[in-house]
Amino acid sequence: MIDNFSILLSHGLLALAFWYLLQRDDLDAEDPPIPDEEPEGFGHQRLKPGQKKAGAPGDTADA
Repeated sequence: MIDNFSILLSHGLLALAFWYLLQRDDLDAEDPPIPDEEPEGFGHQRLKPGQKKAGAPGDTADA
């Protein structure tokens, strides 16, 4: 009996806390990120059309 009560109580309190968190107005409201002045990452150095990537497989070095 005590085990069932403690499980029901703890799960009920977790469900209540979850319900209150879902009702917050600021749950999904945030400002968009500020764009970087100098982009970094995969899109930072884009290749021009027809340009090969240095060290690509199948490249032959002119020697």
